[in-house]
Order: sequence, then structure tokens, then C-alpha cells
Amino acid sequence: MPILMFYKFNSSMKGKDHAKIIKDGLSKTLVFYYPLAGRIIEGPNRKLMVNCNSEGIMFIEADANVELEKLGDSILPPCPYLEELLYNEPGSVGIIGCPLMLVQVTHFRCGGFVVGFKVNHTMMDAYGFKMFLNALSEIIQGASAPSILPVWQRDLLSARSSPCITCTHNEFDEQVESKIAWIAMEDKLIQHSFFFGNKEIKAIKDQLLEPGYGSIGRFELLVAFLWKYRTIALDINPEENVRLSYVVNVRVGPQKMELPLGYYGNAFATPAAVSKAGLLCSNPLTYAIELIKQAKNQVNEEYIKSLADYIVINRRPPWTKSWNFLITNDAILGLDEVDFGWGKPIFGGVDRSPFSFASFFWSFNNNMGEKSIVIAINLPQQAMEKFQHLIHNLTSKNVEKIQLTSKI
Repeated sequence: MPILMFYKFNSSMKGKDHAKIIKDGLSKTLVFYYPLAGRIIEGPNRKLMVNCNSEGIMFIEADANVELEKLGDSILPPCPYLEELLYNEPGSVGIIGCPLMLVQVTHFRCGGFVVGFKVNHTMMDAYGFKMFLNALSEIIQGASAPSILPVWQRDLLSARSSPCITCTHNEFDEQVESKIAWIAMEDKLIQHSFFFGNKEIKAIKDQLLEPGYGSIGRFELLVAFLWKYRTIALDINPEENVRLSYVVNVRVGPQKMELPLGYYGNAFATPAAVSKAGLLCSNPLTYAIELIKQAKNQVNEEYIKSLADYIVINRRPPWTKSWNFLITNDAILGLDEVDFGWGKPIFGGVDRSPFSFASFFWSFNNNMGEKSIVIAINLPQQAMEKFQHLIHNLTSKNVEKIQLTSKI
């Protein structure tokens, strides 16, 4: 998971060495998060384990011969300077036997800097990573220990002694024909970011929601909208099954499980809503919303146990990629608020999705200071142009063109 956090020059911290302070803070934080200093090994049935050998994480310091402000909006996903700001040190890429975290601090001529993190997702989810960053921030600013002590206890979400699949897990289903079609286009994907502020959200509600539907959150509304119009842009055969895999955090909400406060491992499920492409594209947006709600509501303790059993029985199966859209709301984490002493970053989040079929939601303040959501989408060139056209028509309130374009 490549994560970049950009910080402006802060005159109150003039003369302070960004890299040294962060490096010292990391060394102290890793005392508490000691598994991150180890290496992953693979056991029988592809079971992953951590060898706590204290080999350490990787740390890089660099200088950029440019002012931060010169980069403009290029700091947003997909940042064209990712390879410079998060160097792929030989031996740092992979899962087995590689460093579990790489950190790079890059200084700009203006006194600003960027902290880049490359995190092994098998060790922690976004919630766990934010917990780690909070601990790092607290220790850098003088705390002797994190306010929330990390908890390992991975056995809490392990498979049962007699694994038994009791629920449907559509996120792993994949048809051979669909897989072949996806693979043929996967290396042709490009990524582009889209901004959704109050104006865009209002346009979606006003034009695409049926009157009297009721209240709906911004995230659920955007997820349904993106799923439908991404499918339209891809021009998928109406009889093909398409999926929306929705990341559900099992630490909170109705699906909450009894996990310790400091648990920083992966604690989420990705239930998938399924529809024929033709039905998704021709029906009102509320059709997609209801499918997503049904998928989300099936997540309970039994579903999580069944998921753990499914993964063990099928030896760590991958998510289906073909006509699947994996989406997660990481805007609520507040990576744009992590303060190491220099104030809040002007942007903090995943630079680009490591999964070609996935998108992440991140918070960003636009030029008017309005808190917006930025989303990076992966599509082939022609589909991307069509998707951009759909977005433009929607935000320009050209309803007739949207309705005509959305027919399959």
C-alpha cells in the first residue's frame, strides 16, 4: 500500500531535521509494534506467519531540487513522482521475506517535505495503519508510549478448528470467460482522479435519486453511482455478472465484533453485491443502492467466521478481479490530519491502488477550502473518456445526455 503525506514548511520547526526526528520516532514506535520489524514466512496450506527476527523496516532519506508548491495537484493520486518519493529498493517489493514497511522522507527546497510509506497489507489494514501513525506522532512529540497500546491476538479472527463455510462469498466467484476478458484489458488501464464536493453530491441526488427515496449517506450514494457509471463506461455485455465489493470494517457499526481497542490487524470483510450488467445500467440508481445495502447487511459474526473458514479451506484465494469493483472509504480515517509536529498534511492518503479493480476514497480540501472526496478510478482509455464525459454531463446538470448515454 503506497501512502504519501505532504507537509508544508512550518517556521516554528525551522532548523529541525524532518528525517532524523521521524526516524528516531519510528525506532521507538517499533518497540511496541515489534512484529513489523520481522519478516513474513509461509507455512503449510499457504498460511502466513511472522518471524519476529528484528531485521527492521527500511528507511530512506532523499532531497528534491524543487519547491513543494511547484508540484500543484500532481501530489494527488496518481502522483507521477511516486517512484522518486517511494523508491523501490531492491528486495523491498513482495510479501515473503521482505521488509514489512518502507519509509522515505523527501525534503523540498522550500522546507516542506513528504513522508512516504509502503505498508504490507497482510500485517494491518488502514485502521491499523492509522493507529500506528497516531502512535508515531505521539512518540515524536514526547510521549513515552502510545496512548493505545497495540494488540496482536490474530487468533481472534482465525478459522474455526473444523472449518465450515456457512455463508455465500461472492467476492471470490469468477467465471473463466470473464477472467479472460479482464486480463486482456488489465494492462491497458489508466488512472484518473475525480473530485466530489457538495456541488457534485447535490447533482447526483437531484438527478439520479428517485423522489421520496429517503436519506442516504454520501459514501453509499457515491459507491452506487460509481459502480453503475463505471459499468456503463466499460460497455459490458448486459448478461455478464458484475460485482461491487464493499469494504466493511468489523470494528464498528452493526457488524461490530468484540476486538480489543488496540487490535491493528486486518479486521474487515468485502461482501459483494452482484447484478447483471444490463439491469445495473438500465435501472434507477436506487437499484444499486439497495443491492449494496443488502450485501453490507449480511456481515455479522457468523459471516466473518465463515469468511475465515473459506480462506483456510481455499488456501488464501484471491478476490475476483473480472467485472468486480472493490471500493473502500478511507476518508473517514483522517490521514490528512496526522501531525508529526509540522501541522497537518496538505494531502495524506494512498497514492494509487495496488489493485487494478479497486478505488479508495480520500479527503481533500479543494481550491475554495471545501472538504471534498477524491477518488482514483482505473479504466481503459476509451472507457475513461466515456466516464469523464458522464461525470461532466452530470455535474453540468445535463440530465438528457446522461440518460441517453446510460442505456445499453
